[in-house]
Amino acid sequence: MIKKVAILTNGGDAPGLNAVIRAIVKVAERNNVECYGFIEGYKGLLENNYVKLDSNTNAAGLLHRGGTIIGASNSTNVFNLPVKEADGQVVYKDLSDNCVENLRNLGIDCLFTLGGDGTQKSARDLSLKGVHVIGVPKTIDNDVAHTDVTFGFNTAVEVATDALDRLHTTAASHHRIMVLEVMGRYAGWIALESAIAGGADVCLIPEIPYDMDKVIDKIKERQDMGKGFSIVVVSEGAKPLNGDIVVKRKLNDGQGVDNIRLGGIGDIVAKEIEERTGIATRNTTLGYVQRGGSPIPYDRVLSTKFGSKAMELALNGTFNVLVTYNNGKLSYATLEDVVGRNKKIGAASGSTAETNIRKVTPDDENLKVARSIGICFGD
Repeated sequence: MIKKVAILTNGGDAPGLNAVIRAIVKVAERNNVECYGFIEGYKGLLENNYVKLDSNTNAAGLLHRGGTIIGASNSTNVFNLPVKEADGQVVYKDLSDNCVENLRNLGIDCLFTLGGDGTQKSARDLSLKGVHVIGVPKTIDNDVAHTDVTFGFNTAVEVATDALDRLHTTAASHHRIMVLEVMGRYAGWIALESAIAGGADVCLIPEIPYDMDKVIDKIKERQDMGKGFSIVVVSEGAKPLNGDIVVKRKLNDGQGVDNIRLGGIGDIVAKEIEERTGIATRNTTLGYVQRGGSPIPYDRVLSTKFGSKAMELALNGTFNVLVTYNNGKLSYATLEDVVGRNKKIGAASGSTAETNIRKVTPDDENLKVARSIGICFGD
């Protein structure tokens, strides 16, 4: 019988975080369970910085609100944290036991971790120390293993699609080629689905290294058909054949977190297209507007489902799992399965060779559909 639960929201913000919090709190209260929120993700857990959540006060009116009322951190790996010593030297320490102690002192029976692959990797590592954890898959990138969809993704796709709709009018009016760079890190889901929804002609994703000759052929094919403009969607992690991803900058947030910030491939693609075709080509980098603002109705419903299911699992004593949504049904997968090959405690996730993130596969239905209607992937 659980009496107290806690929530943390970690990693980048995503539309729907507050809706998940709201659902967990509502179900908890209906079952006489107290609910707390750690401020700024694992950072708050480490610093024992928390607030009691109440659906009548601080957890009210959350369904439509973007962001997260309890903040988030994407640079705190409590298993491998940079700490400055008295002499100024920076050393890495495993401070996860402090987190475990904080949870025990507060009497937390279950910790809900709302986040992507990195967040759930740390959740799995905490579970090995005896913490009861339930993960909820959050990321606009849609790359968490073992679930068809993550909350926040569909809102990001709608934002990208709206941008493509607007770029279409400019492209057609000026007979230009318009490039749109979207987020997604190492997975091309946002690019793929927005390309279909937004009527793009070319879509470049991380999973399929592109041959610029093929891209140029597609644009010239449209020109020969009397279509004086083209729309190109580029995922930030896309790369050319025998090339590499474009790194905007490298951070120093410590070991065990993704210190690479992608960005810039859209400008490179636009420049090369213009040089090779002679057609005016412009790039728009959509950036953080994809992850901000209110969630669309789909994500409000999905987030509520995830939050409700997470609390249901806790009440039933099912711990150390990730809530999943597959084939239209809620279920769960073990955190061990979500982590996959990345078993090392405190190890980085996402860009490592051991990553288990969900990527676009050659047999994906959306990819097949996109190819069937003539979208070029540069291969």
